[in-house]
Amino acid sequence: MVPDQRIHEHPAASAEWLRAARAARSLSVATLVWLGVESSLGLVAGLAAHSVALIGWGLTALVEAVASLIVVWRFTGARTLSSSAESTARRLVALSFWLLAPYLILHVAHDLDAGHRAVPSALGIVVTSLSLAGMPALGLAKRRLGRRLASAATAGEGTQNLICAAMAAGVLAGLWLNTMGLWWVDPVVAVVLAVVAVREGKRAWGGHTCCH
Repeated sequence: MVPDQRIHEHPAASAEWLRAARAARSLSVATLVWLGVESSLGLVAGLAAHSVALIGWGLTALVEAVASLIVVWRFTGARTLSSSAESTARRLVALSFWLLAPYLILHVAHDLDAGHRAVPSALGIVVTSLSLAGMPALGLAKRRLGRRLASAATAGEGTQNLICAAMAAGVLAGLWLNTMGLWWVDPVVAVVLAVVAVREGKRAWGGHTCCH
């Protein structure tokens, strides 16, 4: 079915809306490439530095990749104009938020019990700095598209990108403060990020991400 026919059958789907849908899909594909590199480097740096927050941040990149895949699925083929596909995608994005929180809490408990302390990591600093520089632009663009498309799934993915940037900032702060003996900042950052993930997952499940 050509776009004009689809628009005729779905009056709410204007040509502008379809362009926005294609843009959302393209941004998600680009994000997948970025996150693949980011996650790999973040996990390598985190394991080397025994940094809970840095490892969690690397794993969050994988969760974000899941959200990106969901948005690509949402805006591919006949699903582009499907309200049921949007509802399914919205709930899947919510679940992707909830994947991370239990791991973060358990890993914090394990590292505190084992006496692990984060140490400064040049690779971790470089990777998180790049994320801090680039992720806000991606996140804000997707949230704008989410509002235009009335797509909580797209806005939720954008929120995950913004959380990624916030996590990068927290990890950088934790690594720096650890050099002054404030080792407890790293696990505190990890716990705070777990709470944020749970809250944002609840918002995504309820379809409120476009409104925040």
